Amino acid sequence: LAGIAIDRLFAFGLFPPDGDQSLRWAGGGAVVALAALVMTLGVTNFRRAGTPVPTRAPTTALVTTGIHGLSRNPLYISLYLFYAGFAILANSVAALVLLVPLAIVIRHGVVAREERYLERKFGEAYLAYKHAVPRWIGRTRLARLDEGLGPKRG
Repeated sequence: LAGIAIDRLFAFGLFPPDGDQSLRWAGGGAVVALAALVMTLGVTNFRRAGTPVPTRAPTTALVTTGIHGLSRNPLYISLYLFYAGFAILANSVAALVLLVPLAIVIRHGVVAREERYLERKFGEAYLAYKHAVPRWIGRTRLARLDEGLGPKRG
């Protein structure tokens, strides 16, 4: 909401207000639809494994297959996608820009804590999963640095 308010105050926008808005609606809608798909796959995976989705409840199983075989955090990715999609729909540059510090706070304030918890709870099984599956998507150089793996050699 802060991003949308900033945009309105300073007249920012991704798309001109008097122009064709079909790209905004199609693009934002597609990102929101992708977010819904990723979230559905992640929640379904957790339910099949019999582990709770809310992070305040104790984890009962290490989920490593399906979408969790592509990313260790598909539910957070879906939240970022929802946020980005709604920012596009709201024509908000500031909201998109504010997604970056939000993602950094979640990465260091929430995900890091969850990873420590999972390491304690599942030990070597989680460490092997952590080594095999990226935190986000793919093993880009930036992702490898974020995970403390350093640059890929050879």
